[in-house]
Amino acid sequence: MVSTHALEQVDIAIVGGAMVGATLALGLAHIAKQAKRPLKIALIEAHRPSDNHPGFDARSIAISHGSIFALKKLQIWPHLANIASQINHIHVSEQGNFGMTELNADAFHLPYLGQVVELEAVGQQLFHQLVNSNIQLYCPASLTGVEAQPSQQLLTLDNGQQIAAKLLVAADGLNSKVRQAFNQPLEQVDFQQQAIIANIHTEQPHQGWAFERFTQTGPLALLPMANRNGEHRLSMVWALPPAEAERLLKAPKAEFIAQLQAAFGYRAGRFINVGARHSYPLMLSYMPRPIYHRTLFLGNAAQTLHPIAGQGFNLGLRDVVSLLEVIKQALTQQTSSVNALDVGQAQITHQYLAQRTADRQSTMTNIEFLVRGFSNDYWPLVVGRNLSLRLLSWFPPLKAPVARQAMGWTRA
Repeated sequence: MVSTHALEQVDIAIVGGAMVGATLALGLAHIAKQAKRPLKIALIEAHRPSDNHPGFDARSIAISHGSIFALKKLQIWPHLANIASQINHIHVSEQGNFGMTELNADAFHLPYLGQVVELEAVGQQLFHQLVNSNIQLYCPASLTGVEAQPSQQLLTLDNGQQIAAKLLVAADGLNSKVRQAFNQPLEQVDFQQQAIIANIHTEQPHQGWAFERFTQTGPLALLPMANRNGEHRLSMVWALPPAEAERLLKAPKAEFIAQLQAAFGYRAGRFINVGARHSYPLMLSYMPRPIYHRTLFLGNAAQTLHPIAGQGFNLGLRDVVSLLEVIKQALTQQTSSVNALDVGQAQITHQYLAQRTADRQSTMTNIEFLVRGFSNDYWPLVVGRNLSLRLLSWFPPLKAPVARQAMGWTRA
């Protein structure tokens, strides 16, 4: 079928408009305005925000203190602050053992350690900002083809529209169409765990507490959520062996709540209700080299993490920030405003890769270490990790590097 659409020429085309893609698009518009250099940006997204959107669904995520700092600089956080719930304290413990510790915002002279947002509400806010920007938004629209050309990437959408981009950014998640189109490798580590996610209603308010509990079946995280209709809510992610996850997914509500209470205990009070339960397999997926000809892979398209430490979006946002820094530097150093900057040139893509390699690798290694270290019943390891948690409680100065990592402050 011959397209009736004119070929659209842009500097940057972003495929995927969920958290990472939308944040990148708004950030690019912000730095272009600051640098007083025009950047033509296209954002391609297959779904409008709703609870059925795969990137803006019913889940909640923790946004670290460092990520919020970055979002404030990009003038994005003010649009999200009123739908967020503060994490003031973090409690870490292991079921059946003596190891436990706490992190408290007051101890670090901070107003909070992080914030929790519900993805559907975030999607609505970011979409509103995109619609009211000068970003070319193609939504709903899907990528059906991409052709690598020497000076550009040629994208074809499902409505026949073609877009020629100097730089293509894939922010389209684990099953990235861009990665598949270029047949780029993806490495995977299967943790043999399944996650159940749900919202939990509690008898008492959460008081800004977040919990990480290492149970006998896998890590269990509870994040504080904003009250709704007078209900006290926590967002739950529970990692389990696949067979156990399938059983609990289908278990009657009362049975599920009883087993959750038994695994977690009563630090958050009594659990009185549970919302819709969903499940997905847990594995580490990553591209060994998240760049290609005039193409960068960000967020879950580049790496998808186990949720044990809530670092998925925070690592993806650091991808965004690094790319914005590289492009902002190139815009600032550009001597002429007559000739447009070629943002897809190898110098820019390789500079981005160099900036991201160390943080990306260390975060993935740390996550894998946590998953394997706390999913192992080998007794010397059990004793060692419980002593480590206790040492953090006994010697508060040891908490500083742990807190820094948890809050997303990875650079000096």
